[in-house]
Amino acid sequence: MATSSPPPARAALLFAFAIVYVVWGSTYLGIRFAIESMPPLLMASARHLLAGLLLYGFMRARGAPKPTPSGWGSALVIGVCLLTIGNGGVTLGEQYIPSGLAALLAATVPMFLTLFSWLSGMSSRPKLGVMVGLGLGLTGVYLLASTSEAGHVALPGHETLGVACVLTAALLWSIGSLYSKKKQPSPSPFVAGSMQMICGGLVMLVAALLHGEASSFTLTTITAKSWVAFGYLVVFGSIMGFSAYIWLLRAVEPTLAGTNAFVNPVVAVLLGWAFADEPLNKQMLGGAALIVVAVVLVVLGGRTKKPQEAAALRPQVEA
Repeated sequence: MATSSPPPARAALLFAFAIVYVVWGSTYLGIRFAIESMPPLLMASARHLLAGLLLYGFMRARGAPKPTPSGWGSALVIGVCLLTIGNGGVTLGEQYIPSGLAALLAATVPMFLTLFSWLSGMSSRPKLGVMVGLGLGLTGVYLLASTSEAGHVALPGHETLGVACVLTAALLWSIGSLYSKKKQPSPSPFVAGSMQMICGGLVMLVAALLHGEASSFTLTTITAKSWVAFGYLVVFGSIMGFSAYIWLLRAVEPTLAGTNAFVNPVVAVLLGWAFADEPLNKQMLGGAALIVVAVVLVVLGGRTKKPQEAAALRPQVEA
């Protein structure tokens, strides 16, 4: 994707990195606030549908070519993995565990990507540093999952279920990311992203209806706090954050653009502690440190052949 355009201004780079680091790290807390008075799957489906339709309409109005039927098929598969199960699992999990813990568990995505990429033959066998990183990551996940302080959550007493939801989301996010490397819905990453949000949002809407979330839900029960969080997730988390990341992939090395995987969990934990009275105990800090170190080892250790591959897949987990 080489380009002859002049290098971007430093201010533009700093602004884009600030969005990718802080905004995507804050979406976990945004989800927590949104589902306080919104059904989780209905909220997530509406968020992605609205963001996808807005982005798709904007790109088509700018002259982007119409996607093919096969492109929509690929977008459906990817959207289900990344958004319906990936983001939907995180949203459901945050009913039972604090947003900071959810973000840290979601940081296992790079480890899943490294493992599945090797097992599928898409990359060579991981180096020793990568294997050490995987072990540290699993240890960190254990420390986080076994924390005794659940914090303020919608449905306390089901921490194991919350952890399982987020880890399943990370697992399917990784599978969908690897699939998307071979099946691109559109030549334009912006159009492809909007298609994935539309498809994933539609399937999530069906899941929400089957789950019975619409039966006892009325708009009048939604608090102003949840509405603000929902708007933040649509505009900043989905549209703005995703666009900033896509732009960074063209402006800097992909590995540098992917460093949000290191920063987002730390941002989420600090915001959850500062604004939502979520715990910040020694065990969580220890698990956080191990996971961050593990992500660094896994990502940097897997840069042998194509350093852009792992980073290009990682950061959408958040948003």
